[in-house]
Amino acid sequence: MHQRARNWFTGLTLMLAAGAAQAWPDKPVTMVVPFPPGGATDSVARAVANKLGEQLKQSFVVENKAGATGTIGASQVARAAPDGYTLMVTSLAPLVVAPHLMKGLSYDPAKDFTYLTVAVQTPNVLVVSPKLAPSINSIQDVLALLKSKPGEISFATSGSGSSDHLTAELFWQKTGTKGLHIPYKGGAPAISDLLGSQVDMSFQNVNAVLPHIQSGKLKAIAITGNKRSPVLPNVPTLAELNVPGVEVYAWQGIVAPKNLPADIRDKLSAALATAIKDPAVSKPFTDVGLEVVANSPEVFTKFQQDESKRWKNVIETGNITVQ
Repeated sequence: MHQRARNWFTGLTLMLAAGAAQAWPDKPVTMVVPFPPGGATDSVARAVANKLGEQLKQSFVVENKAGATGTIGASQVARAAPDGYTLMVTSLAPLVVAPHLMKGLSYDPAKDFTYLTVAVQTPNVLVVSPKLAPSINSIQDVLALLKSKPGEISFATSGSGSSDHLTAELFWQKTGTKGLHIPYKGGAPAISDLLGSQVDMSFQNVNAVLPHIQSGKLKAIAITGNKRSPVLPNVPTLAELNVPGVEVYAWQGIVAPKNLPADIRDKLSAALATAIKDPAVSKPFTDVGLEVVANSPEVFTKFQQDESKRWKNVIETGNITVQ
């Protein structure tokens, strides 16, 4: 009898789990964006949410929960029930950077999330201001200038710990140079001052500065990808220019709270891949330099671990702190 009872209980558990996966989603799903509206992460979330809604016949609602480099929204998602009704669409910051810059976080990225997919990524591009453009035509010119004025050439970034900031730090570490970090509160003011030559250089996401490069207002020197960008085919990679080890991508990924049931995870992962690869979603992004990834939960989990280790090393080597 005991064995029969165990078999019955196991069967019932499996039936309930299967029923949960079939029923999901039977109510609106919240997609938390831990940043203000209008940025790249918010745009990705809204495009994916709309397509998921069409596919799964349910509402996917984007909720912006900004603050503290994305960690406020990340904390909220980490505490949410693992039932598939709370997701987070985020940049790399809360998952692989903030834990090494900020003390006392209420979540552990390695333990408190179910990693679903990296939606899109983009390399950064090294651009120089209009004032410097006439005299800077190559990476050799950039390195010569940095070495002639160590710590004086200013690099604008969208903030301490941002992708563009850490890329600059990694570049300095790999080339034995040092620039002057000028953090801004977001990419828009950093780019504005770069256009006005108040600052000298910047590593910016390709999509953020593509129009200014195409118009000739900013000069692109090199990109940080492992291959050339389709939207900037004439701009070489740093690796091509004999500056290896600075292959960097900014990315937007989608996660859920830890312990998301495997069947819901698999159903959600498949739906996300279909949504992200749909031309209605992907083409507006690829047109401005974003690259579609849509990888698996397993690949994303390993990627998060590798990225976290890498940026931890860069932060510790550069003695970087939040400003």
